[in-house]
Amino acid sequence: MYVPTYFRLAQDAWTTDDQAHGPIVLAISIWLLWRQRQQFATVPTSSSRIVGGISLAFGVLVYIVGRSQSIPLLDVGSQIPVLVGIVLCVYGWPGLRTAWFPILLMAFLVPLPSMFVDVVTAPLKEYVSVLTERFLYFAGYPIARDGVTLAIGPYQLLVADACSGLHSMYSLLAIGLLYVYLLKPEGKWRKAVLIVGMIPIAFIANLVRVIALVLITYHLGDAAGQGFLHGFAGISVFVMAVLLLFGLDGLLALGSASSAARRV
Repeated sequence: MYVPTYFRLAQDAWTTDDQAHGPIVLAISIWLLWRQRQQFATVPTSSSRIVGGISLAFGVLVYIVGRSQSIPLLDVGSQIPVLVGIVLCVYGWPGLRTAWFPILLMAFLVPLPSMFVDVVTAPLKEYVSVLTERFLYFAGYPIARDGVTLAIGPYQLLVADACSGLHSMYSLLAIGLLYVYLLKPEGKWRKAVLIVGMIPIAFIANLVRVIALVLITYHLGDAAGQGFLHGFAGISVFVMAVLLLFGLDGLLALGSASSAARRV
């Protein structure tokens, strides 16, 4: 049923930087379900057909509306209640407790609603522009700002929607959840800090990217800022964010160890 949906995503959304994480998220979700196949075999038979049937029927209805009206939010998002309904009908609540995370991760396949993107992108671009200007001004660069347009030397750079970092936060939140799920750090507070911390980490990584692109344009010219280095800077956001996540987890681990040592 969802083959046409994935086919359209592969031709449209997944070809953009905003949703490039889609195929990876889908592959990881399938791998996690496959990895848990033995757990499903040992799950006690306890189907919940009423709740499962309601969830399945609701998901199919949402799919029909989304598919017929070309609404990706409903078309792609419908697979969550469909999967929940199938698992509940076959395995019951014990099965859903086993499969909850792969199903949750598939929620990141859903494109962000355009209304939400429009509301959040504008202030994020403003913050990025202000912080970039202030950092480079204090560093001694001839830079000025007009709204979300930065003027540095002979160049004028527009902080576009893609530079707001919203989609980076969305993608990196999925990475943070996967990191916490696979490594299972001790302590609920530590897990919560890691998950919530992905939002400022993604913002900081994106801010560094914008600053780097402004400096590349200033020193090497507009062609360099819009060429290979522009794409490379986008990749570096994820690398930097993952490294910051590792660093945050390490600091939290040291803090936990110090607290345990003091209690002893």
